[in-house]
Amino acid sequence: MTATSSAFDSRRARRTLRAVRLIHTVVWLFFVSVILTIPVAAFQRRFSLFLTLTAIVLVEVAVLLGNGLSCPLTGVAARYTEDRRDNFDIYLPIWVARYNKVIFGSLFIAGVVFGIVRALA
Repeated sequence: MTATSSAFDSRRARRTLRAVRLIHTVVWLFFVSVILTIPVAAFQRRFSLFLTLTAIVLVEVAVLLGNGLSCPLTGVAARYTEDRRDNFDIYLPIWVARYNKVIFGSLFIAGVVFGIVRALA
C-alpha cells in the first residue's frame, strides 16, 4: 500500500464515520422525539397515537436487545475508528451519550405509565 492510497483510505474512513455519526444522530433525534411525544399524546387522550408511538419505541428496544444493548450503527461506526469514547459514533455531548439509555429509558417508562394512568382515569 502506498502513502497516497493510505491517505485516501484514511480520508475515506473519516468521511464514512462522519456519515454514520450523522445518520445515527438523526435516528436518535427521531426516537427522542417519539419518546417525548408519548406523554403529550396521552395527555391529549390520543390513545391510538400513544399506542403507535409506544410500539415504535418497543421495536427499537427489541433491536437494541437483539444487538447486545447497542445500536447496530455503533458497530458500523466502530469499523472506521479506534476511538471508543461514549460518543464516538454519534454527535452528542459525551454525558448524554453515556447516560442515553438511562435518561430516555426513564422518560419512556414514565410516559407509558402516565398514558396507562390517563387511559384508566
